[in-house]
This record gives sequence, C-alpha cells and structure tokens, in this order.
Amino acid sequence: MDILWSRPEALSVREVHELLAPERDLAYTTVMTVLDRLSKKNLVVRNLDGRAWLYRAAKSRAAEVASEVLELLNRLDAQERSEVLASVNAAVHS
Repeated sequence: MDILWSRPEALSVREVHELLAPERDLAYTTVMTVLDRLSKKNLVVRNLDGRAWLYRAAKSRAAEVASEVLELLNRLDAQERSEVLASVNAAVHS
C-alpha cells in the first residue's frame, strides 16, 4: 500500500514488483496475488489497460486510517469512546 499511496498514477503488477525489489525478495506472483486480494477488499481500485491490470489506492492513507479508527471506535460504548478521544486529543496537543 505504501507504494500505491506514494504514486499519483495507477501501477501495474510489474511496476509494483520492481519498486518492491530493492527492499523485499518477493515473487512476481506473490505481488499479483496480494494486489488481487486488496482489490477484492476494495482497498485498491484496478482497471484493465490492454492485457495488464493497473492498480491504485482506493483511498488516501489518511482516509484509510480514519476509516480504521472509526471502525475501532464503533466497538466501544459512549463512555469508552469519550475516554479514547480525550486521550488522543491530549496526545495531539501535548
């Protein structure tokens, strides 16, 4: 996801694989499988360009983190949510 978030344009599996290569020794098929699974989870959007799928992040990193935080907050009751938000607010303003 970091690679997709860092690029404004959609990328092919090959491009993602090449950008990951200096950091991780991953098979091309592994990258393809992960991107396919991320697409099925609606975390990435893919469009067919000729014979290649091009992938881009469905949301910005900030929007994705906000969605995850809201999902966690929805698990709490009102009192617990207030406590968590007060703690976050204090940490942000310290």
